[in-house]
Amino acid sequence: MDKIDDLDRKILNLITRNARLPFRDVAEKCGVSRAAVHQRVQKMFDNGAIVGSGYQVNPKMLGYDLCVLVGIALTSGKKYAEVVSELNKIPEVIEEYYTLGAYSMMIRMYAKNDKDLLRLLTQLQCIEGIAKTETLTCLEQGIGRTLPIE
Repeated sequence: MDKIDDLDRKILNLITRNARLPFRDVAEKCGVSRAAVHQRVQKMFDNGAIVGSGYQVNPKMLGYDLCVLVGIALTSGKKYAEVVSELNKIPEVIEEYYTLGAYSMMIRMYAKNDKDLLRLLTQLQCIEGIAKTETLTCLEQGIGRTLPIE
C-alpha cells in the first residue's frame, strides 16, 4: 500500500467528516480540480487507503434491539479459518477480530430480542472449533469515529 501525501490527507479529512460533500466542494477547499479529487479518491480506493463505502443503517430501525460482543475461545488456533468461514454464514455477525488475551476471537453481532439472541448463541456454540463463548451486552455506544487524519 502506498503512503498518502498531504493532498490525500486534506481530501480524506473532508470526506470522512462529511461523505456527502460534493467533489466540487472538496476540490475548492483543497485548491485543485474536481478531476484531481476524483482521481485521488479512486487511487486511495485502489491502494487500500480507503476501505468500504456506503451508508450505515441504524440496526434498531431493522428491528435489532440488542447489540452484543462475544468473546470466543477456540479449541485450537488451527480452527480459526474454519470458524471465520462459519461465522460468515451468520448475517447478524457484523465484525470479527482475531485477538490475544482471554479469547481467541471477538465478534460483534445484533439480535432482535432475547429469544433471537439465544438462537444465535446456540448457533455459535454448535460451530466446530468453538470451545466456549462469553457474551457482553452493549447498552450504548458512546464513541463511534474514524482515526483523525493529520
